[in-house]
Amino acid sequence: MAATTTQRAKLNDEQLMEILGLIKGSDSVELKLTVPETAHISAVRSLGMDALDAQIRQAYFLDTPDLALNRAGVVVRARRVQGRQADTVVKLRPVVPEELPEQFRNSRNMKVEVDAMPGGYVCSASMKAKSDNQLVKEAVAGKRRISGLYTKEQRAFYRANAPDGLAMDDLTVLGPIFLLKLKFVPKGYGRELVAEMWLYPDGSRLLELSTTCPPVEAFEVAITTRAFLEKAGIDLSGAQETKTKRALEFYARA
Repeated sequence: MAATTTQRAKLNDEQLMEILGLIKGSDSVELKLTVPETAHISAVRSLGMDALDAQIRQAYFLDTPDLALNRAGVVVRARRVQGRQADTVVKLRPVVPEELPEQFRNSRNMKVEVDAMPGGYVCSASMKAKSDNQLVKEAVAGKRRISGLYTKEQRAFYRANAPDGLAMDDLTVLGPIFLLKLKFVPKGYGRELVAEMWLYPDGSRLLELSTTCPPVEAFEVAITTRAFLEKAGIDLSGAQETKTKRALEFYARA
């Protein structure tokens, strides 16, 4: 299985070859950047973000209190979304696309994507499905079986990768995390940029900027995006952190 690199280190030749192979076998590439918390306000201003255009979301994660799923590389999430359907996902990372069983890789609900950030990368496989906001609300409140939120295909993907004996209905609800998601095209960029502000219960926050592209465009888009963000005064040298990891660790401590 592929592994992430140290997030502030430069990639060596072996790692560059690995990421090239992962990109070739993926469906898309998402380029991500965590903005240092001290630079959130300046980033919002320089990119012309309008908070009133953002969509409110609620993210719930399912794991054991000691994060046994996370250690196995499995992420189970349910998400309520303002103004549209809820969604669910069972995600496995890291993965090598060619090693995924055909029954999962060939599913129209499976998405294999490389997440790349300054100095680091990981390839993940996500089995996705639509859901209902009210059903998610009832399930996380204990009024419905958690497994009922997930499709037969998602449950099969979960069983194939979760630790033995750990049933989906035995998992603990970790959340919610409130977040704002904004899709916009900054002046002078010419591509859609996505900004997500995750608001954690301890008052801390995480701002991530991202853009998604086809695998064949990954390096060109990476160069263009880096140049644009640098010109906009966005700090690219800060320590990188994933939204999910931070959320899981927060609730594990709590």
